[in-house]
Amino acid sequence: MAEQEEKCAICGRTLPPRAGRRGRTSVYCSAACRQRAYRERRAPGAGAVRELISDVAERAGRLTPQPPGVFYADVTELASSVGRLRRIARTARDAAEGVTPAPGNGPAGDGTAENVTPRPVTKERPDATADATAPDAAADPAAPDGADFAVVMETYRRELHVHCYRMTGSYDEAEDLVQETFLKAWRRRETYEGRAPVRAWLYRIATHTCLDHLRRHSRAPARYERLPGTAHGDAEPPTRLTWLQPYPDELLADVPAADAGPEAQAVARETVDLVFLTALQHLPPRQRAVLVLRDVAGLPAAETAGLLDLTPAAVNSALQRARPALRAHLPAGKRAEWAPLTPPTPAELAAVERYRAAAERLDMAAMAAALTEDAKLTMPPNPFWFVGRGAVVDFVSQSLDPSLPAFFGDWHHVPTRANGRPALAGYVRRPGTTVYRAQTLEVLRVEDSRIAEITTFEPHLLPAFGLPMTL
Repeated sequence: MAEQEEKCAICGRTLPPRAGRRGRTSVYCSAACRQRAYRERRAPGAGAVRELISDVAERAGRLTPQPPGVFYADVTELASSVGRLRRIARTARDAAEGVTPAPGNGPAGDGTAENVTPRPVTKERPDATADATAPDAAADPAAPDGADFAVVMETYRRELHVHCYRMTGSYDEAEDLVQETFLKAWRRRETYEGRAPVRAWLYRIATHTCLDHLRRHSRAPARYERLPGTAHGDAEPPTRLTWLQPYPDELLADVPAADAGPEAQAVARETVDLVFLTALQHLPPRQRAVLVLRDVAGLPAAETAGLLDLTPAAVNSALQRARPALRAHLPAGKRAEWAPLTPPTPAELAAVERYRAAAERLDMAAMAAALTEDAKLTMPPNPFWFVGRGAVVDFVSQSLDPSLPAFFGDWHHVPTRANGRPALAGYVRRPGTTVYRAQTLEVLRVEDSRIAEITTFEPHLLPAFGLPMTL
């Protein structure tokens, strides 16, 4: 057994020794093997629920409290399997009952998070996508029935969630749209005859569901406005998207692009960058769908045309209009070819650390030194914005400087990552209290070893990042 645990689960090569390492142990020797395993899990056949139940039972039977490191790793793996089984059961239950779960109903530990919105943001029209779910194109085994059909849908949940997120720019709306997609797929599962891959069939439903949602909720990017008595800085107001929300990098780990290679996966991560998402929201919904399916998901023109009920010529025409329109809304020098993102450099991490330390020390001079001269701060969905080091520091100092009446309290920041960038979850301990409560989630863009842009979100999505609401 020990010999098997040291071998890659895909290619059989020897895994690196575990000595000196903590936490969970990888069962794959490389990213390529991990991606291959991911692809092999995409279309489980009949009996997948029983196999998962057996896996849970086997993992539970192997549990032993010693040594602590191994025990923790085994319990983590078991919790992951139980969480997946619970999500599958919930998907099957909700789809069978035709109910969209209320926000925040994800059981603790199953990887779901509370919605920011007080209730589901989507509403299915009875006639929506009535003809959009008939499979076509390549051959694929027919989807199984019952609980095993829920397994098929559940394995695509994260990928479809990212797709809906790119279309809308909202984490919460993506949650509701994926659930609506699953309800439609469940109701029409008898019509699935295996003429199209399950993935393409679900993408078709999800894309039309997003387009229906965008038609019902017409909205367009605007510019921030100057607020009376507020020193915003001398620059032009930036673009304002009141619906924009962050996306946890941790949830992108199992979302490869079309060819599922490590480089393509990195490209997929870049296309949830806040700069890209902001530019994407300027496109009309159908152009947006064409660009996402062609340039991000990597689908050919013919397949994209089939998903959107267009001709290949119409798809190519829409793409030719979408690409220059997207570039027009990207910052100067921003690449539009989606070169792979790279991990943060030591200089970037050092810049984030200087910014974090200055905020926790309530050191305004150090805060100013950590920012670029033209640093920008926005706070969606709130109307506050500031451009320029002086404007940003003046605003921040109102709550950070203990000598000022608006002093908010002591801050503690927990590093995380969102939308492919460093981020900080901010917790505040108000004067006279002992508990740090979640206050902000700041997504940071670093240029030349300084913070160039701060996008500050409300903290409601911190559970999706695996972070608590209090410390």
